[in-house]
Amino acid sequence: MGKFGKWIAGGLGWAVFGPIGGILGFALGAMFESPEVSQKRGYSATTTGSFAMTLLVLVAAVMKADGRVLKSELNYVKKYFVQAFGEDSAAEAIKMLRDILQQNIPTQSIGMQIKQNMDYASRLQLLHLLFGVAQADGKVDISELNTIASIAGYMGIGSKDFESIKSMFVEDVNSAYKILEVDQHASDEEIKKAYRKMAVKYHPDKVSHLGEDFQIKAKEKFQKVNEAYEKIKKERGIA
Repeated sequence: MGKFGKWIAGGLGWAVFGPIGGILGFALGAMFESPEVSQKRGYSATTTGSFAMTLLVLVAAVMKADGRVLKSELNYVKKYFVQAFGEDSAAEAIKMLRDILQQNIPTQSIGMQIKQNMDYASRLQLLHLLFGVAQADGKVDISELNTIASIAGYMGIGSKDFESIKSMFVEDVNSAYKILEVDQHASDEEIKKAYRKMAVKYHPDKVSHLGEDFQIKAKEKFQKVNEAYEKIKKERGIA
């Protein structure tokens, strides 16, 4: 059993209920037939298992955004999961993802379930991972971007936080400032203050409860904050 199976065995928590549990349907039923998988339910905290399964459902929603799912897209997603979590976990994830893709995904009700049950730092990490998957083919398509934006809204992600994470994947001339959630006309002192604030908000320790693998991916988000700050410091000559 790879990491995905072990995460589920550790407890799905709140994700086994509501619209997310309904979407997972057969995929979870098949895994629960295994004696290795625990059927403990009712946890209020976000477990690694609930986070991983929620990610799969939302990945499917993003992939279906343009009305079709291509083999190339599945390959890109598989490659992403291999890089993030290893071969065994990627195989398990893709197997479940294929089933999820056959179903209608009510992003609004799912987003609301996430908002009610998942801490904000984990929701930010979920958003970051969705952008990572969307960019797996080298670009974030407009239909994918719109779907992710809708999901972010349903999850209760603030507009500045959305633009911050979006700017880590969709660059423009003001991306570094958007990542730090400041205006390009902000003073040097405001830039420094914003960096300290974002460094705390996006610190990997904020999602330590999701386990080492997701915490490693969180370091990428944290690194983007540092890179944005260094870019602005260089442009302005900030000591």
